[in-house]
Amino acid sequence: MLHEKIEKNVTLLAVLIVVAISFGGLVQIVPLMFKGAIVEPADGVEPYSAIRLAGRDVYIAEGCYNCHSQQIRPFRSETERYGHYSVAGEFVYDHPFQWGSKRTGPDLARVGGIYSDDWHRLHMIDPRAVVPASNMPAYPWLAERVVDGQAVERRMRALRRLGHPYTDEQIENAASEVRGVTELDALIAYLQGLGTEWTGQRAAPRAGGDS
Repeated sequence: MLHEKIEKNVTLLAVLIVVAISFGGLVQIVPLMFKGAIVEPADGVEPYSAIRLAGRDVYIAEGCYNCHSQQIRPFRSETERYGHYSVAGEFVYDHPFQWGSKRTGPDLARVGGIYSDDWHRLHMIDPRAVVPASNMPAYPWLAERVVDGQAVERRMRALRRLGHPYTDEQIENAASEVRGVTELDALIAYLQGLGTEWTGQRAAPRAGGDS
């Protein structure tokens, strides 16, 4: 009888659904917030340098996460192609994280060091020059835009308030570190660092140039 009354009262049903989902979410999320392996950085993982942070912002601004994920699932089909599966401690300094939800192009979680800087540069300017079957758009304008050093400095200050252990010296040197650096250079620096810091991973296999 009570169940029937709830089903017929749309407002009450909506409120109870929200309550049920909220409790379910809290039960799953809150314990993880107090688990060291989740909230502490994995061995070797450090906050992004100024140039890599700038490159990460370019990655986000250009919507790269719409076609590339940065999360390797613990399945053989994934680890044989991309390398060691992702662990929570790798993403402690990612605000927001770039896990993505779609793979039009390959996963990039372990792409760092697999290709040379020159390969990445040509790939961004003319993807078909290195991967003939690629459907990735070209980004030639990134080679013309210069990184805003003051914006990077402000970003680092904001991230320090979120718990990133940036020192005053690192923040003060941020603008000079990226002076004259193009957005393409910064993006390449960001990509070349992906998957290279965590010391617990196995050497990554070749990800394949099928973006």
